[in-house]
Amino acid sequence: MLYTIQNQFLTLTVDDLGAQMMALTGSDGTEYLWSGDPAFWRNRAPNLFPYVGRSTEDSCTIKGIRYPMTRHGFANRSVFTVGSRGEDRITFTLTDSPETRENYPWAFSFSVSYALTERTVEITYEVINRDREPIWFGLGGHPVFRVPREAGRDFTDYALTFSRPCSPGRVELSEAYMISGRETSFTLVNGNTLPLRHDLFDHDAVILHHMDKTVTLSAKEGQHGVTLEIPRMNYLGIWHTPEKEAPFVCLEPWVSLPARQDVVEEFTQQGDLVSLLPGERYVNPWKIKTF
Repeated sequence: MLYTIQNQFLTLTVDDLGAQMMALTGSDGTEYLWSGDPAFWRNRAPNLFPYVGRSTEDSCTIKGIRYPMTRHGFANRSVFTVGSRGEDRITFTLTDSPETRENYPWAFSFSVSYALTERTVEITYEVINRDREPIWFGLGGHPVFRVPREAGRDFTDYALTFSRPCSPGRVELSEAYMISGRETSFTLVNGNTLPLRHDLFDHDAVILHHMDKTVTLSAKEGQHGVTLEIPRMNYLGIWHTPEKEAPFVCLEPWVSLPARQDVVEEFTQQGDLVSLLPGERYVNPWKIKTF
């Protein structure tokens, strides 16, 4: 079921399936999110829990027991319950069930909250450990933005610009698009800019580490764009469908990485997963600013 919140500047539509943003529209009619055309990619802004990216053999182990774990976890294919709701804000929650325990044995709640403040979408992830023992999880976002967004512009007119110069590392992928275990330096133009071109994604995502936590997607002299502020995210995945001239780009803020090549990851030992003790709460806020 679709739910809509709005304010003077923005209208946001969210599906309770996956708590996924489906449309983000400015008051002037500008649509910021990708349309979900299956010719390129059917999703628009999935939420990634309890795992990010690919897992070897679509599996993981938890305390030595093997469980199915498909790409980006199961939250994006689960129906969330609507909690608190107002004209300009809404919260969706997924709790453990017999279905989730087939993939992930722990008791948890995972909430995704959206709030509109002027031209900004404030997104908050919250995970609570409802189990009697520690739990581990991965977490991330996957919003997909239209590129080009304005008539008369091409994909290559757009760039990602970080708010200040930085020297990120690139997390390298194997030939099978798994984590290779290597990280190399990644050079930005003028220390803060990545011009977009389609062949950047011929070998899947560009995954950055140690990057600045504020990045803007826009065209030079363009009227509209988006800025992501991701203060508690460790990685930024940048992606579109490989070997296609897809008219979008994904900006994916991740807490954790996918699996390593040929390793069925053990959740309790994968170092970048978040761990919570019984009753503990984890909160990770981030923002999409539009202009």
